Amino acid sequence: MTPTSHLPRIPGRRFLHSPGPTPVPDEVLWAMSRQPMDLGDPRLARTIAACEQGLKQVLQTEAGEVFLYASNGHGVWEAVVENLLPLGGLALVPGTGHFSESWAVQTEALGRRVLRTPWVPRQPIDVDAVAQALRDDKAREIAAVFVVHTDTSSGVTSDLAALRAAIDATGHPALFVVDVVASLGAAPFAMDALRADVVVGASQKGLMCPPGVGFVGVNARAMEIARGNPAPRYYWDWVRRASDLSYRKFCGTAPQTLIAGLEVALGLLLREGLEAVFERHCRLAGAVHAAVQAWSSAGALGFYAEQPASRSISVTTVTVPPGTDVDALRAVARERFQVAFAGALGPLAGTAFRIGHLGDQNPASILGCLAGIEAALDACGVPFGRDGVARAVAALALD
Repeated sequence: MTPTSHLPRIPGRRFLHSPGPTPVPDEVLWAMSRQPMDLGDPRLARTIAACEQGLKQVLQTEAGEVFLYASNGHGVWEAVVENLLPLGGLALVPGTGHFSESWAVQTEALGRRVLRTPWVPRQPIDVDAVAQALRDDKAREIAAVFVVHTDTSSGVTSDLAALRAAIDATGHPALFVVDVVASLGAAPFAMDALRADVVVGASQKGLMCPPGVGFVGVNARAMEIARGNPAPRYYWDWVRRASDLSYRKFCGTAPQTLIAGLEVALGLLLREGLEAVFERHCRLAGAVHAAVQAWSSAGALGFYAEQPASRSISVTTVTVPPGTDVDALRAVARERFQVAFAGALGPLAGTAFRIGHLGDQNPASILGCLAGIEAALDACGVPFGRDGVARAVAALALD
């Protein structure tokens, strides 16, 4: 008897439309079902090398080194802090909402200082505020700018090229550190072209894997700073992990099952072609946005992100009327209509829900998701414009 064998069988497949975890392709699940290998098996070294090389291709970097961790995104946030900032060191964290604030709080908990730029609800990062903070730093104390590309709670995406240009215009030497956890593998991103010094990612969103693998891409400048950083660290240390030996790369035993899946997932993305992957996500996001626009016609639902250009390709956050029980809405969608989506987090909790449209998704899964959400809205008595699915169909049929 399995722990869930007493539960009734649910026919078909439940649609997963949280912004992470995302659906895992069958090929990835099959790869993860193989037996582990001993640490000296050359196949293990090949799997690790394939993951490193595949991530470099997805990150679009030739110069950077890639370090993988058995961790979630919060773990690799910590890796960045421990490697780049001495104790008492200062990071600038531009306000994006829940996730920028979470990174800032974690940084402070590790004995570092944080300078925040204000978060303007419903808006992307204030580029001018970032530039002003750097100009005001006459002593050049700010060691790095920690930027969240897409805030997964708000569904707002910020303009990385504008932020890079703003940093350059100030002449400030701070490192440019970018969290692409919620955007990598869905939206265009090129580490070298952007001149990002460090990039932070995780396995469970656009990369179509289960949670459990975090990674960083690190360029030569950031690596040199890590080598000179006197802060105590061990597990997170990039210098210790810069090795050809698997047990050094992972500071112990590699998470073989997870990286076996990651190798296959990266292969699937690269076989599809990154441009095709980005185009697919853009089309699916457009269908979701068309549906939300239609739902909003009844005046009760709406986009959280006010600027259309800032609405994420990965996740759409939908505001609900005051008094709406978002958890009850989600439960009805999940249990009655087999569509799982997410609530909002942090300051947005209870005021919105989130539709993930990234990873192993296609038009059929998106249309099924939107229909299930409409059914749940109807069952819960939440008013909405009735032609959301039809608008999504029309948006997809235009391509």
